[in-house]
Amino acid sequence: MDGHLRGWRPCLLGGAVFAVCMAGTTLPTPLYGLYQEKFGFSELTVTVVYAVYAVGVIGMLLLAGDASDVVGRRPVLWWGLGFAAASAVCFLCATALGWLYAGRLLSGLSAGLFTGAATAYVMESAPPGGASRATFVATAANMGGLGCGPLLAGVLAQYADRPLYLPFGVHLVLVACSALVLLGLAETVPRRRPLSAVRPRRPGLPPRVRAVFGPAATASFVGFALFGVFTSVSPSFLAQSLDVHNRAVSGLVVALAFFASTAGQLAVGRVGVSRSLPLGCAALLAGLALLAGALWWELLPLVVLSAIVGGCGQGLAFRGAVSAVAEASSADRRAAVISALFVVAYTGISLPVIGVGLLAGPIGLEGAGLVFIACMALLVSAAGVYLLRRRPVPATEAGGGR
Repeated sequence: MDGHLRGWRPCLLGGAVFAVCMAGTTLPTPLYGLYQEKFGFSELTVTVVYAVYAVGVIGMLLLAGDASDVVGRRPVLWWGLGFAAASAVCFLCATALGWLYAGRLLSGLSAGLFTGAATAYVMESAPPGGASRATFVATAANMGGLGCGPLLAGVLAQYADRPLYLPFGVHLVLVACSALVLLGLAETVPRRRPLSAVRPRRPGLPPRVRAVFGPAATASFVGFALFGVFTSVSPSFLAQSLDVHNRAVSGLVVALAFFASTAGQLAVGRVGVSRSLPLGCAALLAGLALLAGALWWELLPLVVLSAIVGGCGQGLAFRGAVSAVAEASSADRRAAVISALFVVAYTGISLPVIGVGLLAGPIGLEGAGLVFIACMALLVSAAGVYLLRRRPVPATEAGGGR
């Protein structure tokens, strides 16, 4: 047993570093109301500040999505931790709105480096025969870290002093600890090239991955769009419509969606990768319906249920998507293909959120949310039908494998 655990040690430690980085990206979620009071900006500005993060992620994925395939995983993870630390410093120094934009952009750059590189590192450092469990570790670290961010910030903001500073100070300490962990981890890319070999690439996929990538990306877009709305505007809805001003509760509601995603990912091992995608779309549709009910009747229990059900659906779809594209990719293109999947996912987490912010002014936050739900319900229904009619090609048929 001890030997077995030692074999998993690099994989689990890599997942822990991944989780710390991703937690920093959602730390501001329960704090946006405090920033609105401090700087006096609108709900639209909240969504734009949030979406700047996605711009950073997508930009980094497009410019350097395959960087870790070229220079190695560890150098890219070092840069990611550096951007995460710089983001925390921006929030600690925030005396004007521009600091928030800078902090979110740096956070996006960090996540853009980590998503492909850390996912590939965790999968490659697993013991032989552990590919399925390693995929769960990677996706659980991603979503679990995203969930811990708002929970940590909400609890500290509600029950400790200096709510706009302490969460980011704590995160800086965690980033420093992650750097120490990274020092002891081995590189998994055997043949590395210099940084000058990294070239920006237009989005593209190896031919053998395309049959898997289409349905996987569709499901990822919808799941991340739902998470984007939860993360950016749900604290405002809870405060304005449900009179919930406890920031720990707001952070917990958002965290539940990400933790439920981890549970959904765990279920993929039982239902199978191909079935998890359409099942995930069905659960996402149910989560959207519950969220519509929460907005219409202004009921907190329905908000909680929508977070749990929608999160499970996102987890089912997302782990199935990552597994499918990773297993269909060759080792030297795996991080690049995973990064391409995240480009689609983070497009979903940004554009619909800005749309909600634009509509919140003229028709109110509830009305904007209902319009969003209607659009996403149509999309997820179409995606579900597509997935049922055209099942993804198994990795072995696509010519993939580790």
